[in-house]
Amino acid sequence: MGADPFLSHRSLLFTVAYEMLGSAADAEDVVQDSWLRWRDVDRATVRDPRAYLVRIVTRKALDHLRTVTRRREDYVGPWLPEPLLTSPDVAEDVELADSLSTAMLLVLETLTPTQRAVFVLHEVFEVGYDELAEAVGKTEAAVRQIAHRARAHVTERRPRGGTSRAATRAALEAFRTALDTGDLQGLADVLAPDVVLLGDGGGIKQALPRPVSGAEKVTRLLAVGLATVRGAMSAEPVHVNGWPALLLRLDGEVDSVLTVRVEEGLVTGIYTVRNPEKLSRILEEAVLSR
Repeated sequence: MGADPFLSHRSLLFTVAYEMLGSAADAEDVVQDSWLRWRDVDRATVRDPRAYLVRIVTRKALDHLRTVTRRREDYVGPWLPEPLLTSPDVAEDVELADSLSTAMLLVLETLTPTQRAVFVLHEVFEVGYDELAEAVGKTEAAVRQIAHRARAHVTERRPRGGTSRAATRAALEAFRTALDTGDLQGLADVLAPDVVLLGDGGGIKQALPRPVSGAEKVTRLLAVGLATVRGAMSAEPVHVNGWPALLLRLDGEVDSVLTVRVEEGLVTGIYTVRNPEKLSRILEEAVLSR
């Protein structure tokens, strides 16, 4: 007897759930619920196990997404997706890595649950409209319309002019230099005029209660913040969600993860996750695939 298809496709199923939810903990719950559903299925009736399993996970994730959407309305401060430590091979799959970036996951948050499911499954995982119709309980014609609207919505909000790993690494290196030396000029030089700084502490750790916008305000805030931790905080380059990022340690303990959105060579978004509930697995490499 061959390997259980669920085990063979588990990393794919987790990736689908994570892309829909932006939370590894919630994605794990969805995968576990999907396993319980799969366990009771008569395998002889399943023609395409991969498609069948993706359909189960999609339905479970949609149910979960509607619940957490309400829960996030009560979240303390800005909400950011849970960062995942990833291997370099995830970065090599450009389309997957782009869809996993913090910036893209925040764009996906602005879609309705059904739009998000349709967009993720069609654009990232190349699921056909007929399978999508079954997964989300809509007609194929309706799914095509949903896909069209979701694609237009995402295109309007995704990073302008594309970005590059080299530019992202350069921006993060400027941040490391500012942290190590106190000289913020290099960092200030790469900030876009409309840069936005977001911090997620989840009401557990101190973080920005609301977004801070504008290069001058962000530079001033970073100058104050970095001065208070200089000598006690270190920054380690890592790959998070398929992109260069910094793992920040305070007095040797994991404190936060910093990622950036770079557009046309300038930083338009700085994202720091401090919520310890979202950092509980940041030292464990996540297995993602499509």
